[in-house]
Amino acid sequence: MDNQSVAAKILYSLARRRKWGESHTAYENLFKIFRSESLGKEGMRMANNCAEDLIRQGLIVKKPTGYGLQVSLNPNMAQEIKKIIKEELGIEL
Repeated sequence: MDNQSVAAKILYSLARRRKWGESHTAYENLFKIFRSESLGKEGMRMANNCAEDLIRQGLIVKKPTGYGLQVSLNPNMAQEIKKIIKEELGIEL
């Protein structure tokens, strides 16, 4: 599994749960879609790096709270997010 497909799966999991803008979820929930048994420790580290890259690119927005870091999809980048998901996973949103 390469970085692009991992990033697309992270974006799709947030989009499927409608986590756009003000609707956010815990940062740790991004990795629940991956089974650590199938990816291994190195794969989970890669998934974490992919999530950090998505935050740096502005596709995912961070929201620090008193109860932990929360994340959501950036609604201003919706077209780009949908394009990545369609190209990598073949799923139309």
